[in-house]
Amino acid sequence: MTNDNEGAHGTPLRAWREATEAALYGPGGFYLRPAGPAAHFRTSVHASPLYASAVARLLTRLDDELGHPDEVAFVDMGAGRGELTAGVLAALPADVAARVRAYAVERAERPAGFDGRVEWRTSPPTDVTGLLFANEWLDNVPVDVAEVAADGTPHRVLVRDDGTEFLGGPVEGPDADWLARWWPLEPEPGLRAEIGRPRDEAWAAAVAALTRGLAVAADYAHAREARPPFGTLTGFRAGRETAPVPDGSCDITAHVALDACALDGAALHTQRAALGALGVSGARPPLALASDDPAAYVRALTRAGQAAELTAPGGLGDFGWLLQPVGGVRVEALLTA
Repeated sequence: MTNDNEGAHGTPLRAWREATEAALYGPGGFYLRPAGPAAHFRTSVHASPLYASAVARLLTRLDDELGHPDEVAFVDMGAGRGELTAGVLAALPADVAARVRAYAVERAERPAGFDGRVEWRTSPPTDVTGLLFANEWLDNVPVDVAEVAADGTPHRVLVRDDGTEFLGGPVEGPDADWLARWWPLEPEPGLRAEIGRPRDEAWAAAVAALTRGLAVAADYAHAREARPPFGTLTGFRAGRETAPVPDGSCDITAHVALDACALDGAALHTQRAALGALGVSGARPPLALASDDPAAYVRALTRAGQAAELTAPGGLGDFGWLLQPVGGVRVEALLTA
């Protein structure tokens, strides 16, 4: 890392938030290409249809909690190519599906031939009642990076399109306030943090779409008492983790400070606990089933393996689920096994 914030070779220097925004969502950006993110990494949605079924079960329980309104919304934030939306609609009981109005919120174009029941939008709807679900959305809301400089204070990190970094000026104003509250850095040169304030604001704006219901953010996460000392900024390309280079060639992501995003009344759970409460279990089927119905045993064993991946410690099971009730909804009534 250098303090030469003029860069080199005449290439522009930008803070990571601006550079990431252009790389992911600018013209020709990583997330706007036809292949979509699934060509580069697997989320829980891609790991197993059990995930969409669990979200459908959550929506069904929420429908009960809401008193079966004439219309109940399902809002898929950061919908990718609509995989979760399609899976949820397919898994819903017929009586609920008949009243669901589905929205896929995504900056990329609507896939050709996608389910005509789904409204494809670039921003959330307003004044809806139902479930807003953001699966690995917040980790792709661009953020700036801070690094402690030789003077012992956090400075903003600047980056060229080739990924070369330089230290800029001190972090000041609301970003400095956010760091002091949510990710305080010791005065040790080299320590880093991602400034999550834009994610807090993005989440609050998404939750504001609901007049009554539940908003859920499921993501890579860490808490204030266990922030990683050097941050989590990284890239993914073709299924492998790689250096974050803001030239549009790879995903750029960082774990989310979900505790900072939480609004009043929110609950935080691990994905393992949340999915367990929604009936997703990695327990092996009884061996007796192998003799009584071998085909059923194989199907049950496959489901158990998929459930184990979704709930695995050290993997997807450690993801955070931020559950934000709106309008008096009781979270505890929705997570009853």
